[in-house]
Amino acid sequence: MQSNYLETYQSWMGEPEAFWKAQADRLDWFKPADKVFDGDAGLYGRWFAGAETNTCHNCLDRHVAAGRGEDTAVIYDSPMTGAKKRYSFDDVLAEVMAIAAVLRNHGVAKGDRVIIYMPMIPEAVFSMLACARIGAIHSVVFGGFAASELATRIDDCGAKVVISASCGLEPGRIIPYKPLLDHALDMAKVKPEYCFVLQRDELHAPLRYEHGDVDFAKAVEVERINGTPVACEPVAATDPLYILYTSGTTGQPKGVVRDNGGHMVALAWTMENIYGVKPGEVFWAASDIGWVVGHSYIVYGPLLAGNTTVIFEGKPVGTPDAGTFWRVVAEHDVKALFTAPTAFRAIRRDDPDGELIRKYDSSGLRALFLAGERADPETIKWAEKMLKVPVIDHWWQTETGWAIAANPAGLGLLPVKYGSPAVPMPGYGVEVLDDAGHPVPRGTLGNIVVKLPLPPGCLVTFWNADERFRSSCLEEFPGYYKTADAGIVDEDGYVFVMARTDDIINCAGHRLSTGAMEEVCAMHPDVAECAVIGIADELKGQIPCGFLVLKRDVNRDFSAIQREIVQLVRDEIGPVAAFKTVMKVERLPKTRSGKILRGTMQKIADGLPWKMPATIDDPVILDEITVVLKSHGHG
Repeated sequence: MQSNYLETYQSWMGEPEAFWKAQADRLDWFKPADKVFDGDAGLYGRWFAGAETNTCHNCLDRHVAAGRGEDTAVIYDSPMTGAKKRYSFDDVLAEVMAIAAVLRNHGVAKGDRVIIYMPMIPEAVFSMLACARIGAIHSVVFGGFAASELATRIDDCGAKVVISASCGLEPGRIIPYKPLLDHALDMAKVKPEYCFVLQRDELHAPLRYEHGDVDFAKAVEVERINGTPVACEPVAATDPLYILYTSGTTGQPKGVVRDNGGHMVALAWTMENIYGVKPGEVFWAASDIGWVVGHSYIVYGPLLAGNTTVIFEGKPVGTPDAGTFWRVVAEHDVKALFTAPTAFRAIRRDDPDGELIRKYDSSGLRALFLAGERADPETIKWAEKMLKVPVIDHWWQTETGWAIAANPAGLGLLPVKYGSPAVPMPGYGVEVLDDAGHPVPRGTLGNIVVKLPLPPGCLVTFWNADERFRSSCLEEFPGYYKTADAGIVDEDGYVFVMARTDDIINCAGHRLSTGAMEEVCAMHPDVAECAVIGIADELKGQIPCGFLVLKRDVNRDFSAIQREIVQLVRDEIGPVAAFKTVMKVERLPKTRSGKILRGTMQKIADGLPWKMPATIDDPVILDEITVVLKSHGHG
């Protein structure tokens, strides 16, 4: 199929307001907008000013009213417990209505903030939708997050209530949530009025009535039996739908605020046009609702578009093996899968020849989408070879809420360029500037920025911190949003995101991308995954240092692998890279969403003070990295 990308992008460029109004007209509004875009409102303008709507209505009630109530809306699949369950739109609406009634009975009203601190279970998603139904603002905090981090989020948003569970489940262990929650509540200056606790069979938690603890399941059951109706609260399109605190923040947390109207319009457009799925088809984002991917593409995007969404409580490997993704795809007839490159590197490490892929019939799968961090070409090529479907890297951020650049499956795929998430999506005018704010020639490395206004669905500000949003995102390059990513745009308009601007190293006056070096390291047949950081050097300012995780079955002498990789980087990037230091590690330190903690590794290497990242998956790995660095005379 020939791609309609260019004409779609040009139609947005020619008449941006008409473009987004046409998308908005496909959704339900209680009151139409006075202006599609009001350039005088907010920090860079506001979308659908004056309109009233409700996101929950558009996710559920609208489909039920259209006669789709019996169609499957949600599939829950938990290899942790063995539970599998399907919920129709009617079922989800009944559950959401019951939770909304419980919240309303406990004094939660439009504009109040609700913290959701839960594992990947249906009740977490239903609670998000219940908040949206009554106009409350939810803030999901990744289940099992450290108590101090939870406390800062409770304080920052001024949470009226918390919805939690007794525990989360990891391979081989139970994570009790209640002690973490109790500790957070003791630390927090803001004291929520109620804590709703869902008791899971794997671990029951003692309730503390001085914290306003309420048995969640019992309270919801009463309202479910009563069939208490809760109408959707009309909210302004510009009212907040949710606050999502970005990972890895230090000091004051940074709460990304998403509105109702623009968010609905953008996400509904993406499902068909970027992901290429039609209403009724199964879409699976293998992520967590604690991250932006979970908000946009487990909950809101698929349900707004009338897709079936999958809630998966498990891991890409170890629940029970590296074939679990293919079992889910085969059993539930998943048409499009979206996950992080890290998940695929883990699957590839455990199943390099794809034997477990061949055990399952994944012939219904049409495309695999990767995002979260840079997808190295080797991982993409391996996935293409094993799955025999298009593997599409796309690039976006917590702040944008949906893809800045992608290869749009629904508009017709463009030619693939490995290492590039392809082209800007409608709404995003992407440019590359030097540090002084001047445009650079095509193919030149610089700061990737997006021309203002940002499209519908992007953040409107940080919670209670307009000035912080302005200074950190809008001030450095006036008229643009600073992505804080560095990269190039080539002569065909393809975007190449090379690194966070923090990860560009200055080696003897040359600006070098650590991402480009990682790409070369990953080409070596013995390497499962890698990270490259810049470490301080008296002579050159900084020099690159590579950390390699080898594939399971590699028994060769590491010094030979070192020599080969150093030569590979020299051949591909040139001697200017000064790439000589290569270390072998068992694991790389990552956040729970799969981002490699390069900044922390760099501080350890340079002997600088560092703080344990709140989002780290396994703190022990930093000890391992420290030992390896010390053995090489760093840190």
